[in-house]
Amino acid sequence: MTHKFTFGERSKKNLTGVHADLVKVAHRALELSQIDFTVTEGLRTKERQAQLMSAGASKTMNSRHITGHAIDIAPIIAGEVRWDWPPFQELAKAFKLAAKELGVPIVWGGDWVSFKDGPHFELDRRKYP
Repeated sequence: MTHKFTFGERSKKNLTGVHADLVKVAHRALELSQIDFTVTEGLRTKERQAQLMSAGASKTMNSRHITGHAIDIAPIIAGEVRWDWPPFQELAKAFKLAAKELGVPIVWGGDWVSFKDGPHFELDRRKYP
């Protein structure tokens, strides 16, 4: 079943400069998802990445956000942005299905072992170096 979620201005702005294939995956995931979501970050400057590192929100200056190969999202439930884990798992299913349908390999930060990052989706480095 498809839902009638659409990206708001914040999400559209945050998708600016993001690789077209990842933008396509995000749009398709929004169509497939049973949970609405917003794109909280896309393309980042090195300065923004440094701020996130010093705040402990990122572990690297080699972020895929700097090259436009990553986005961060947040679920919107009952009109509120949520940060608890279960909605991210549901959104990851929609993103993975969208990526498979479109033939675009992605990596979900929630699958990482050392630093679980539920909001993070990036294009797979093996196809998108």
